[in-house]
Amino acid sequence: MSARSPIGSAVSTTRGDDGTTGLLYGGDRIAKDDPRAEAYGTIDEAVAALGLARANVSSKRRSGVLPASLGGLDELILRLQRELFVVGAELATNPDAWGRLEDGRTRVSATMVRDLEGLLIDLEANVEMPLEFVVPGETPTSAALELARTILRRAERRAVALRREGLVPGEQLIPYLNRLADLVWVLARAAEQAESRSATPARSTARGGRAASSASQNGRARMRSPKEEPT
Repeated sequence: MSARSPIGSAVSTTRGDDGTTGLLYGGDRIAKDDPRAEAYGTIDEAVAALGLARANVSSKRRSGVLPASLGGLDELILRLQRELFVVGAELATNPDAWGRLEDGRTRVSATMVRDLEGLLIDLEANVEMPLEFVVPGETPTSAALELARTILRRAERRAVALRREGLVPGEQLIPYLNRLADLVWVLARAAEQAESRSATPARSTARGGRAASSASQNGRARMRSPKEEPT
């Protein structure tokens, strides 16, 4: 039995029973409801939500019903999940240890942001963009991706608040979260279209009423999340 675990668990140390948690690279423990813990905890939620999408894609692959256009989606999602561990590490690092952070490993790098931008451009060229706000839920995969997107937007808001307090070490973390939420939105549309499903418009008139006509006059515009202004 571990000396740090009086209850005999290999996972629980009981050190958090007082409502505190440790940051990366040591330093003083912080409250579990500290804004930094809230931020990297939200990143953890996003990783889990992406896991739902990846599990669904993997299940389709094992069952032999995975559309060809989604052939690499589970690998891409896994890559994004792993990159979010870099985001979490940066957010969870004590300011006294910021000098120990490494680009691409424990701190978001400019290369990571550029890679997301490249993926986004490539995907947009192959996905038909809705002309109206859309309601998530056409397929299990797209719904899981949309859930991940909303969590990523919350993580972005938490990170913005931390940056205002001088608690974000690098300059690339917030742009990364912004690009990633955009990318995941497009992935959700790609997942729908791969299974021959169309996004459901937020307004019932979108398929033939004034809303659709107005959107058409403005050309094929990219549609963002119903809860977010373009960023």
